[in-house]
Amino acid sequence: MPRLTCPQFKELKGQRKLVTLSLGLAGMARMADKVADLLLVGDSINMTLYGQPSTRGITLDQMIAHGRAVVQASENAIVVVDLPFGTYEQSPAQAFASASRVLAESGCQGVKLEGGLPLTPTIEFLVQRGIPVMGHVGLYPQHSEIVGGFKKERDGGKVIAEAKAQEAAGVFSMVVEAVPPEIGTQVTKAVDVPVIGIAAGEETDGQILVVDDLVGMNPGGAPKFVEQRAQVHRSISRAFREYAKAVRGED
Repeated sequence: MPRLTCPQFKELKGQRKLVTLSLGLAGMARMADKVADLLLVGDSINMTLYGQPSTRGITLDQMIAHGRAVVQASENAIVVVDLPFGTYEQSPAQAFASASRVLAESGCQGVKLEGGLPLTPTIEFLVQRGIPVMGHVGLYPQHSEIVGGFKKERDGGKVIAEAKAQEAAGVFSMVVEAVPPEIGTQVTKAVDVPVIGIAAGEETDGQILVVDDLVGMNPGGAPKFVEQRAQVHRSISRAFREYAKAVRGED
């Protein structure tokens, strides 16, 4: 079957729950593609893969490289790539230059960007020029330094207004992050595009999790809202220990 398209993904709202995973490695993408509707190459890889304290600092070139790896390793799911901090906020023209590079050089199907009402003209500018855009409301991780960390957004009116504005600007779907469940439900009902939740309750159109958190890749643990389905770091650590013993000739 051909890869799912952004318009097809949009039409799935209300038909069934949508499965989305955030990742950045080809091997993980190859496995996730068997079950996911959408694979997000999120700027969270700056934390999970590069060990940095926030999503800020990853470059456009890095995002393109990881996006290309995920695209080449998948064939069913839509692949969307985050625009990293500092590559789209200055102007719509800057955003288009960044987004067009991402699409052309990675082969992905769309880009995602964060931002409230001030970013809606940029979204509209991109969509009018053929760039499929996934929106993002609620908590904005790229802005965490301003609000003092990764905190829940509890202003439902603000979140709904931003969601409606992004829909009007032309997004084909959006992520709602770190809001109380009732706000996640309200946002989902307020717009006609798929709303994908993370720490936003179970009544959104679908869910997204960072793969590393879901499978327990890192021994440091995962956010409290994540129900880990595996503890991969334990298996990997055991394999390393057994390999080291074999090399050293130890029993």
